[in-house]
Order: sequence, then C-alpha cells, then structure tokens
Amino acid sequence: MANSYLKYESKKLATWYFTFAAIIFGAQLLFGLVAAIQYVMPSFMFEVVDFSVARMIHINALVVWMVFAMFGSVYWLLPDETGIETVGIGLGKFLFWAFAAAIVVVVLVYLFIQVGPADETSIWFIHEGREYIEAPRWADFAIVVVALGFVANLYMTGMKGNRSGIVTVLMADMIAFAGLYLAGMFWTDNISIDQFWWWWVIHLWVEATWEVFVGSIAAYGLITMIGAHRKVVEMWLWIEVSMLFGSGILGLGHHYFWIGTPEYWWEIGALFSALEPLPLVAMFIHVLYDWGKMQGQEDAKGLEQSVITNKPAFTWFVLNAFGNFLGAGIWGFFHTLPQVNLYTHGTQFTSAHGHLAFFGAYATILIGMMYMAVQGKNGIKVMNNTKSTIWATSMIVGGVLGMTMALTVAGYADFIVSRAQWGATWEGYFAGQSTIWLIQGMNWRVIMGVITFIGFFFLVKDLLSIGKAAHHVR
Repeated sequence: MANSYLKYESKKLATWYFTFAAIIFGAQLLFGLVAAIQYVMPSFMFEVVDFSVARMIHINALVVWMVFAMFGSVYWLLPDETGIETVGIGLGKFLFWAFAAAIVVVVLVYLFIQVGPADETSIWFIHEGREYIEAPRWADFAIVVVALGFVANLYMTGMKGNRSGIVTVLMADMIAFAGLYLAGMFWTDNISIDQFWWWWVIHLWVEATWEVFVGSIAAYGLITMIGAHRKVVEMWLWIEVSMLFGSGILGLGHHYFWIGTPEYWWEIGALFSALEPLPLVAMFIHVLYDWGKMQGQEDAKGLEQSVITNKPAFTWFVLNAFGNFLGAGIWGFFHTLPQVNLYTHGTQFTSAHGHLAFFGAYATILIGMMYMAVQGKNGIKVMNNTKSTIWATSMIVGGVLGMTMALTVAGYADFIVSRAQWGATWEGYFAGQSTIWLIQGMNWRVIMGVITFIGFFFLVKDLLSIGKAAHHVR
C-alpha cells in the first residue's frame, strides 16, 4: 500500500488538526466531569472553577474539537478525492496555528478571568454569553477568517483537481457551515431576536450541515475501508443531502416553540423533525449491506481474510450509524413534538438527548477518521484492533450510554414531578430535584463520566501506539 501520507502535505496538516482535536476532546471530558461532580457536590472546586465556567468550557470544547476534527478530515481526504495537493497548503498551516492559538487564549480567559462587568468590554474580551458559541467577539472575527480560509482551500482544490461527488457535496456544505456562523454574530439588545439567530447557528449546524458532512465522511470511509462502489455510495449521499437539508431546515421549527415565532412553525417543525431520522436509518442499512456483501464475496472465493482494511475505524463508523439513529433520531424524537417538548425542554432529558446525539452522530465518526489518519501515517495495509482499542471503545461507548440512561431517568423525574405535577413552579423545581430518581441518576452520571474519561486515556494510548504494533498487514 503506497503511503500517500508521505506524498501530501495536506495529510500532514490533517494530523495536526486531529492531534489538537484530541487534546480539546480530553478537555471537554475533564470539565464535563468537573461539572457533573459539582452537580452532586456543589462545593467541589468552589471559587476555583465554578459550575458555570466548567459547563461553559465543557460545551464549547465539544463544538471546537469537532470543528478541528472536521477540518482535519477534509484535509485528509482532499488529496485522495481530487488527486492533487491542497491548493494554498501554506495558508492552511498558518490558519491552523492562528486558530489553535486563539482557542488557547479563549480557554485561559475562561479559566483565569471568568467573568467581568456586564458591558461591551466583557463581550469583546471574555465571552458573549451565547451557549455553545460563547467566544468573545474578537475570537468571533478570527473564527470567520479561519473558516473562510479553509473554505477557500477546499474550493480552490476542488476546482483544480478531480471533483468527485463527495468533494462537490463538501464544497456546498462547508460554505453553508461557514456562512451560518455569521448568523450568530448579529448584535442586538433584544434577547428574543438574539436567540432566534443563535438557534440558526447551533441547530442548522447540527441538523443540516454537520449531518451532511457526516454523510460525506461516511461515503469516503466506506469506499476506503471496504471498497464500496462509489456510484452506490454517492447516490445515497445525494439522497441524504436532499432529505437532510429539507428536514433539517424545516425541522428547526420545533425549536421555535420557545422563542415567540408564529404557531404554525410548531407543527411544521414537528412533522419535518420526524423525517430527520430517515436518512440516518438509510445510512445504517447501507453500512451493514455493504459490509455483508463485500465479505460474502470474499467468502465465496474461499478467502478467510476480512475485507475491512481498518477495523478500529470501521468499528467507530458502525457505531456512528447506530449512535446517529439512537441519539439524534430516537432520543431526539422522544421530545420533539411541542406537546411533549413543553414538559421536557431544558430538563435532564434534554441533556440525555444532547449527550447521545453529539457522541453518536459526530464524535464516533471523527474518532474513526483519526484511526484512518494513523493507518495512513504508518503505511499500514490492514489495521487490526489492539487491547487498547477494545478497552477504549468499550469504556467510552459504555460510559456515554450509561450517562444517557442515567440522565434519562433523572429527566423523567425532572419533567414529571417539576412540570407535569407541580406546574413548573419554584416548589415543583425543588420537589423534582429532591426525588430519589433524579439524585441517583445524577450520581450514576458521575460514575459513567469517570468510565468515559478512563476510556479516553486508552483511546489516546491506542492512537499513539497502534501504528507500531506488529500484527498489522503492511
């Protein structure tokens, strides 16, 4: 197997992005664990890292590490899909260091300054107070510059080299991805208008552009790892694109329930949100179908070898199909309808959906791309699992599923007692918080968080050492 890593600077740049993404991923898990402990032990790290700061870093790190891993994934696949080096690779390297430096400064400000006066100074230099995208305004502008540079590299390379269906979809998707960030930069004192545009960024990212991105990466992975037929994979990709853009954009209406938009958006949003899991189901069926077909062909030839060229990555890709369907589809649909969302919105049930959806739909496939980069970097023809692979996968997946179940049980007590029985009153809130189901649920969330965090260390150990293992086919 020719080592394309040595041939293209784009793939080396991709490994930089994956490395920084892994570091931020660890930070996300660490501060999530701190926040989880503080929920059951409020005095833990009091006035050192308060709950609000730990939670802010936890959820912002979630977005940032995934964006870094997405950029890395695109830089990794571009040479394979276009047949040429990424145009403007020098610009890409400069933007990586600028982006990484900006993130480090923002995190240090979060940790050591934390809060400031409620005026323009805080908004420009501390944070803007918008959940998930709380970067201060100076960082907002820096992120826009980095995103535009990344999109320019993607377009220049796609226009100059071979433009496959995967690259074409990514070119359209990434311009939407970068453009939507601008919606979150409107400055207004009206909190309803501010929230309206904020929703556009977060929810059109995760329910439209990020899902299309995952479809593109899944298509590339299937072709690379099991030799799936490009025409078949890209056909499904275009179907997913049309369905996700339609259901994702109109399905956003189910969130408008809370921000004062006309009532007709409730039903439109509920209907099209229900359609969102359909392309995810198609993706799941596709993965199993291609895998079985290719392996069956090999078995018919009397060969015993697996058709999968990267078993760790393929495992994470399959987990993506399951996780996407369960987290974004099933757990999301549980409380999509306005009649249900009235009671569940903002409870621990929302948190359960968020944990499983982000992990299942995005984290899994991005970890899979990291394993593909490790395989390419080490020139391995067939990469096999190690003990660390199995421990990392089992503990991270088991931990996240455990957290989801614990938060689901806690959320059930939260919305049944606090809202359904007590009518969302102050008394109802405290009655819900004192139920044994919620208390035990939050304790189990901490335990499962510890398991996930330990699994992360096995993942890092595996990514750093698996390329040196002797049992791979080279």
